[in-house]
Amino acid sequence: MNQDRRLLLIYAIIFVDVIVGSAVAPVLPAFVDDRPHPELWLALGTGLFLGVQLISGPLLGKLSDGYGRRPIFVVSAVGTLLANTLLLPVRLGFYLTNRLSDGLTNGMYATVRSAITDISPPDKLFKNLGIEGAILSLGFVIGPAVSGLLLTIFDVIDPDKQARVVILMAVILSVVNVGLSLLMRETKQTPVVPVSPSELKTELRQAVAVGTLWSRLNQKDAQSPGLRQLVLMQLALTLSTGYYFYFVTFMSFGAMQMDARQISYFFMYFGFLSVIINYVFYTFFADRINQRRTIVWLAGLAVPILAGYGLIGTSTLSLYALVTIDCLTISLIQGLIEGLMARHTTDTDRGEIFGLNQAMQGLASIITTLVFGGLSLLDLRLPFGWFAVCIGAVAWLAWRKPSAPTVAIESVSNPLG
Repeated sequence: MNQDRRLLLIYAIIFVDVIVGSAVAPVLPAFVDDRPHPELWLALGTGLFLGVQLISGPLLGKLSDGYGRRPIFVVSAVGTLLANTLLLPVRLGFYLTNRLSDGLTNGMYATVRSAITDISPPDKLFKNLGIEGAILSLGFVIGPAVSGLLLTIFDVIDPDKQARVVILMAVILSVVNVGLSLLMRETKQTPVVPVSPSELKTELRQAVAVGTLWSRLNQKDAQSPGLRQLVLMQLALTLSTGYYFYFVTFMSFGAMQMDARQISYFFMYFGFLSVIINYVFYTFFADRINQRRTIVWLAGLAVPILAGYGLIGTSTLSLYALVTIDCLTISLIQGLIEGLMARHTTDTDRGEIFGLNQAMQGLASIITTLVFGGLSLLDLRLPFGWFAVCIGAVAWLAWRKPSAPTVAIESVSNPLG
């Protein structure tokens, strides 16, 4: 029961965290709409938020391997609270500062996956990581729902006032998450091994030097062949799922011209459907299928879906039809990759591996943000072509057999194989 309580608390923490992030998303255009090319400013903010995880993911993962998962949850919750208070003045500078600071603490998701893996029996690993994905989707329901409800009840029309109301709610929820994190009990089984300042400096240098990420990945792949290919699949998936962040720009400034309420309602539907499908899939099917082959099919079927978003014009019906199929394909891939990756970790390096993976995701986020930001200058529909190509790369990587490791490591055993 102790493990079950800890797992439920982890789920509660990430649930509140994603509610905060998704509730804020529909009002972010208010921070940039008085600037030339507002879509570029939104892309810059997204790039800062995701790209800084290139550094924070490995650092927080390393610290969680040394000091445990709980301290990282607490620090991240406090950091998110402070970052959200920066948004109370609806100004571009505060928005960019928030994206940078919130991205630093968002590196905790490497620790989240490590903590879930710590306390998950092998036969429940896919289910528990899949439920994490379903909870993230549920947050996309509740966050915009609460935002839309607040704006409707108080009949807030002015964009700046809409932003302030939603941000205040996000600050209150962030305080709740600090309390939940303080209640959490440690999940890591091995004793605390303090991380020295020199180790942290080395980790920071390696995180900043992108080339070292690849060499470290090769070393881990030598210990557990196939890990590198999974990380590359995750990287390609991150390149493609940049469309989650681009949706707000596309719906606000594209042909549909949606306001904050309409965007909130869209994400409510997207998240609600996704959580039901994720829960059913990971509860009843994920452990009984060939996961790698399923990724091939899901990613391949997702290619025309992503391309189709760019062709919907002003048709709300087409948008909702495509996102329905989206929930049956792309939304299911993340948990499958994470489940396969978790099998390549041990208790002593779990945070490091998930942190390395999140760093690669941060790098991919920088790349995809630059690409879709540049393409959006030419035509707001073009980025969906890029996203379609990237999800096609996921299918190709999953279809290929893992290559032989490139670095030899002497007598290394991995009980999870």
